[in-house]
Amino acid sequence: METLLGFSALAAALLIGLGALGTAIGFGQLGGKFLESAARQPEMVPLLQGRMFLIAGLLDAVSMIGVGMAFVLLYANPYIDTLKAAAGQ
Repeated sequence: METLLGFSALAAALLIGLGALGTAIGFGQLGGKFLESAARQPEMVPLLQGRMFLIAGLLDAVSMIGVGMAFVLLYANPYIDTLKAAAGQ
């Protein structure tokens, strides 16, 4: 039982940490490409900015889904009931 809780905590930490890392890398690339595109074609900035914010929202949503999954593993772990049923408790 303690092993399952330990691995669940490790999985939650990996979900949050790797999600934050991926989001940070994605935002860095997105911002860099936006600035590069805006410098090349300044008349396209309003269109590019709208698309950048759309992609930024989608990119942020991915990490929030990971945080939600981590909270499920920490506070409403579905595997604990399965473990208790297999142990006969």
